[in-house]
Amino acid sequence: MNERTASCSCGALRATARGEPVRVSLCHCLDCKRTTGSAFGYNATFVRGQVDTEGPSSRFRRSSDEGYWVAHSFCPSCGATLFYEIERRPGMISIPAGAFADPEFPEPTVSVYPERAHSWISFATDRPIAEE
Repeated sequence: MNERTASCSCGALRATARGEPVRVSLCHCLDCKRTTGSAFGYNATFVRGQVDTEGPSSRFRRSSDEGYWVAHSFCPSCGATLFYEIERRPGMISIPAGAFADPEFPEPTVSVYPERAHSWISFATDRPIAEE
């Protein structure tokens, strides 16, 4: 079984995921752009039982564009968001794919809020990316 470990910038907070993610997505919502400081979020979602977390974390809970809660867990030392849970996906946990620091991490297969994507974004992929 494949096992990957994600960590915050300082390494104090870690998440170890066993097996493959059930979903790898790009999110173009404004909150993901703010959270990542990038043009989109690149996220891996796992069944909660596949992921063990260790180290200190703080949580920030907000409402999504549709009014559902999103709870971000981040390192209190370096501030990096390491995982989040959302009301619309009970029993699941999402980890920003970049936190795995793995250039071979699976490519996204789902695009969320594609209407909010920057016009200059294009993807070099042989597989189609489904819209949610």
